[in-house]
Amino acid sequence: MLDATLRDRAKGLLAASSRSQVPPFMVMDVMAAAARIEAGGGHVIHMEVGQPSAPAPRTALDAARAALERGQIGYTSALGIPSLRERIAQHYRDAYGCTVDPERVVVTTGSSGAFILAFLAMFEPGDRVAVTVPGYPPYRHILTALGCEPVMIETSSENRHALTGEALLSAHRKTPLKGVLVGSPANPTGTMMSREALTYLMAAAESEGIRFISDEIYHGLDYAFPAVTAAELSPRALVINSFSKYFCMTGWRVGWMVVPEQLVRPIERLQQNLSISVPTLSQIAAEAAFAGRDEMETVKRGYETNRQILIAGLPQTGLSEFLPADGAFYLYADVSKFTSDSYEFARKMLEQAHVAATPGVDFDPVRGRSFVRFSYARSAAEMHDAVARIARWLT
Repeated sequence: MLDATLRDRAKGLLAASSRSQVPPFMVMDVMAAAARIEAGGGHVIHMEVGQPSAPAPRTALDAARAALERGQIGYTSALGIPSLRERIAQHYRDAYGCTVDPERVVVTTGSSGAFILAFLAMFEPGDRVAVTVPGYPPYRHILTALGCEPVMIETSSENRHALTGEALLSAHRKTPLKGVLVGSPANPTGTMMSREALTYLMAAAESEGIRFISDEIYHGLDYAFPAVTAAELSPRALVINSFSKYFCMTGWRVGWMVVPEQLVRPIERLQQNLSISVPTLSQIAAEAAFAGRDEMETVKRGYETNRQILIAGLPQTGLSEFLPADGAFYLYADVSKFTSDSYEFARKMLEQAHVAATPGVDFDPVRGRSFVRFSYARSAAEMHDAVARIARWLT
């Protein structure tokens, strides 16, 4: 009897918390399934993960090697290496003609670390924060894990799948919101907000005291028109960016935020306690990456070629409907003529055609059963091969 009681108590000690019960990030499961096929000798075309296939710029790699040769890789300031923060501020002058005080720049462990810091600094448990769907799943999952309530607002083709001020205020009037997070270029759609649309949305949010977070990690990868930073439009917006996408530095796990002045010290305290500082080697490489823009522009032109291959090729496979691909490196394709279950569609496409893509239910729990996201961050040859494989599979 005693042993049974102890076992029951032990089970209770090992039970996961309710806040950990977030859905999986499904793209990671697709990657694992693709790896199993490859382990068995199959050749998979990876269009599931939003990860550049190109390496970090040579300037970043050279700087990292030199730092390793020097040998001492210690802690940095919790807010980041001062010279990197200054270089990021210069980036805003160069790219947007926008003045940003380096003191408002915070270096983070990728954009993922930035979301955690931003949500902790801006919101209390129970606060309602608006996000768009389709949208990046960890927005919702991180908010949930931190005790906040993500409020999903559906976008539509009438507004090019971008959140409008009217939609935001309508949701706010039903039950008040404390914040809103938008991405442009967006994941998974690749759509972008014009200057006018972003300005109007931010004004609508500020008029009701709704805190504004702008996810700009795909800036630099814009094809339809130049991306606009929220840092240019309001000092009260919190901007998140990363070296992962444009600079091809996903595994280095280094990003940044531009934060309102009054949040600098609260975020510094959080970073001190949660991670002490961002990995020093990654920060050194990140600062040097800005000198590799010519190399990165070549990579970007490759994405533009891949985008055109899919826009021209996917309709020939029967996948003729997809959202505007203004930026990033994604096409969000409507598969409803073939299935009402995008998860099963993606599973079969991987197993039978060896093309890995992410089911739309990862990005939109409601309408995502009709969509699949294709990433075109790999080679042009692979894009042509993917189109041919999908055509053989569907026809």
